[in-house]
Amino acid sequence: MSNEKKVDEVYLRNYPKVIFFWPVFFTSFILWIIQWVIGDIPNNILGYFWAAMFFINIFVVAFDFSSTKFFILVLVIVIALVIIIIWLLPNIEIHPGVEFNLGLTWQFYLTMTLMLGLPLGMVVLNAYFSYYKVERNEIYHKSGIFSSAERFPVSNLRIKKSIPDVFEFLFLRAGSMVLIPGRSEDVINLPTVLNINKKAKRIDDLLSHVSVEPDEVD
Repeated sequence: MSNEKKVDEVYLRNYPKVIFFWPVFFTSFILWIIQWVIGDIPNNILGYFWAAMFFINIFVVAFDFSSTKFFILVLVIVIALVIIIIWLLPNIEIHPGVEFNLGLTWQFYLTMTLMLGLPLGMVVLNAYFSYYKVERNEIYHKSGIFSSAERFPVSNLRIKKSIPDVFEFLFLRAGSMVLIPGRSEDVINLPTVLNINKKAKRIDDLLSHVSVEPDEVD
C-alpha cells in the first residue's frame, strides 16, 4: 500500500520582490538581540556584518542571475567586495585621528527589524488571502478577503515552469509559473512562486490522477 498522500488541491501564491529581503530582516533581528546583550557600546564587527548582508541582499534583488556561470562570477566579485569592505576600509585613515567605524546601536537593529518586518508581514498576510488553487476540476482564484472568486477550467491545462533567477531559487526555492487553461483565453502569470519545484510536482500528480479517473469508472 502506498504511503504517498493523495493530492486533491495545490495552492499557488505569488509574492512581490520584497519577500527576498528576509535575510536582512533576520540578520537585523539577530544582531539586535546580540547588541542589546552586549550593551550600549556598538560592536564594529556586527556593523560590518550587517552592512555586508545588506549589500548582498540589495545586489540579489536588483538583478536577475539566469546563468549559472554568471552567478558564480558575480558571487566571487561580491565576496571580494565584502572582504575589501570588512578588512580594508577599517584600516583606511580618512583623517588623522579619525577611525572608520561602522559600529551600530541596538536601536538601529531594532528599527530595521521593525521597518522590514512590517511590509514582509503584510506581504505574507496578503498572500494568504490572494491565491490560485488548482483542483481536480477547476482553477479557483481568490484575490482578497472580500473579492469575488474566479474559476477556470482545468481540462487541457498547460503549465510552464522556469527558474529565471538563481539567487531567488537559492533564497526561497522561488521560480516563475504560467498556467494556460485549455478553454480560456486568460493566461495566469505567477512570476514569484515559492517552492516552485514542489508545487509543479504536486500539480503534475494532481493532473495525472485526473487523467486516469475515467478509466477507473466501471
